[in-house]
Amino acid sequence: MDDTLEKLDRQILALLSERSKRYLEILGERGDAAQDLANLDRSDIARLVEAAYAGPVPGDDIVKLYTELIARTMVLNRTLNVAYLGPAGTFTHIALLEIFSGAVNAVPQKTVPDVFNEVERGESDFGVVPVENSSEGAVTYTLDELLDTDLMIVSEEFLRISHSLVSICDDIKKVKKLYSHPQPLGQCKIWLRNYLPQVEVISVNSTSKAAETASWDKYSAAIASDVAARIHKLNVLAAGIEDSRNNFTRFLVIGRKDNPATGNDKTSIVCSVKDRPGALYDMLRPFHEAGINMTKIESRPDKKKMWEYNFFIDFMGHREDAVVKRALEGMKESTMFLKVLGSYPVSKRSE
Repeated sequence: MDDTLEKLDRQILALLSERSKRYLEILGERGDAAQDLANLDRSDIARLVEAAYAGPVPGDDIVKLYTELIARTMVLNRTLNVAYLGPAGTFTHIALLEIFSGAVNAVPQKTVPDVFNEVERGESDFGVVPVENSSEGAVTYTLDELLDTDLMIVSEEFLRISHSLVSICDDIKKVKKLYSHPQPLGQCKIWLRNYLPQVEVISVNSTSKAAETASWDKYSAAIASDVAARIHKLNVLAAGIEDSRNNFTRFLVIGRKDNPATGNDKTSIVCSVKDRPGALYDMLRPFHEAGINMTKIESRPDKKKMWEYNFFIDFMGHREDAVVKRALEGMKESTMFLKVLGSYPVSKRSE
């Protein structure tokens, strides 16, 4: 090796070691870093790289490398298990890698309730679940689990969803069956109507399961990610088949601890109102009076009481903020039930 290159490499490695040791000193003062990893802000890393790095390797590659380094330093003291809606190659799995990098042990689960159960039992430190899609709306399985669990929402991530038609065959004209999760079917319905109007559609639990099943039948295809196609050695017959290019899914990280305030937070709650005229207006009035920006409201039928509904609400602010505390206290006069699901940093991708 060139002497100059070796000298530079030794300097880089020494600085990396110094940084890791300093982080561990800080960690010793603050405790577990797992919650920090769940909220690792890649945009801050990107800004640092943009300001301090001069090339020639592309900056995006340096961001990935530096993010991986920081993430692995955060979990030096223990193995972190993260449950997710699997199997490998699902969009939830891709979201997990975006959030935690490759620094954790990803634990696939068959269903959303299984993800919650895995974290509730303490088998995994966190879980990653989809909660809503910009085209198809709420993921009701997740909302139902949030209603009953003691777990908290600790972070959110928005992932651009791009679907591909994948198959073991190499010609779309040979496809007779299509395997898909119901959500992608809804997100690709115009494309399917135009290019596969007569195909037999079979629903499965996940996009990765769809890809796996399609790999067994040369006359079938699946709607899945390119990652799932690579895992199952399938051909991509058509890419970007979603009807909207502005197709995003919001994912939640669930865990057992709440977050401290950061100054740019979101809070999620669920509540039910009393059955009387104006009850919903009275419930929401404290938000208006406090000047709190409500970013989402979603109704969901109460499974225990006929014709009654629970309302899932997201709004800006942290549960410990004085103005939020007053608003929540004011809501109690109009609600039969009120539960804070968590306060967490606002995802930069939602701003």
